[in-house]
Amino acid sequence: VQLQASGGGLVQAGGSLRLSCATSGRTFSWYVMGWFRQAPGKEREFVAANSRSGGRTYYADSVKGRFTISRDNAKNTVYLQMNSLKPEDTAVYYCAASGGGSVYNVDDYDYWGQGTLVTVSS
Repeated sequence: VQLQASGGGLVQAGGSLRLSCATSGRTFSWYVMGWFRQAPGKEREFVAANSRSGGRTYYADSVKGRFTISRDNAKNTVYLQMNSLKPEDTAVYYCAASGGGSVYNVDDYDYWGQGTLVTVSS
């Protein structure tokens, strides 16, 4: 599975961005899709995940109520709508695909995109 993330950029605090992750290769609907982020000097952390059907979503406490993950299995694409952005959301955001395991665990994801940088200014 190949993943290509896009949509990052520079935004002021309180603003919004929508990240996209287009996939190709194996059947998209086989995989749980997740978003992770990594800030400078910090470990990669879980942000959000979406079940294979899209019917269940999971969020880190730090983004709950502000971010929304969704997927379009017909377009082989997963999205992350980010609202009310804060400077602490600044990071490189990665999309990833998991064939099984914990949706929260970075080690349970099998395929990763290249990352897209989100910078939130205060």
